[in-house]
Amino acid sequence: MTNQPVAIVTGGGAGIGKACAARFAQEGWRVVVSDISREDGERACALIRENGGEAVFCRADVSRETDCAAFAQAALDAWGRIDALVANAGVQISGSLLDASESDWDKILGVNLRGVGYSCRAALPAMIAQHAGAIVIISSLNAAVGVAHMPIYDASKAGVLGLMRSLAIAYGKEGIRVNAVGPGATLSDFHLRRAAEGGMTADDLRAKTQGYGLLGRAAEPEEIAAVVYFLASKDASNVTGQFLLVDGGASLTVGK
Repeated sequence: MTNQPVAIVTGGGAGIGKACAARFAQEGWRVVVSDISREDGERACALIRENGGEAVFCRADVSRETDCAAFAQAALDAWGRIDALVANAGVQISGSLLDASESDWDKILGVNLRGVGYSCRAALPAMIAQHAGAIVIISSLNAAVGVAHMPIYDASKAGVLGLMRSLAIAYGKEGIRVNAVGPGATLSDFHLRRAAEGGMTADDLRAKTQGYGLLGRAAEPEEIAAVVYFLASKDASNVTGQFLLVDGGASLTVGK
């Protein structure tokens, strides 16, 4: 075991998760990248190593508790500690409540809510043993303002805020801080890939999102990662139980 801190990032193979993994590595942390896509996860780890960082990949479907236990064990096997968990893995399915199927409910809640709970449960014992740790849950602007035709997604992202607050209360005396971040529109790999399928480039998508929020643009994943890292770092040593919107002020434009 060394004193070099270790972070686990779920959904770390792409988008906000990949940016988080890269940011932690840049700051000298060792990183376990967990993702359901082996290709994405291995690629993210390779990029970290190319830039002088240390990373291991653990394939995981966070809706399966055994998979979450495996990525926690991977961190302990590799480096003997877990200092931060970024519970980022998530899925989106749009559509009205009337059209939602039972499988839609199972998939979204299984990953976005139960998967966050399983991830936290897997990381907590090591943090309790260390009497220190930080958990940052990726929620969404949607948890604060709501969006039409995304009822299950919005419910899942609001649900993790209740989980975050409960864990912050339960484990604060153990030296563990638990917070959540609510990104607004972000130009993640998910959105870039969907745009590419429709014949749009990244620049086309950026142009399409001009005027969003108060800053007039969507966020880049690295901007979300910067806030996630802050909440996990010693700079936020007295911050716990908080939900921080990183939405370019979009929440203030509702109803305008």
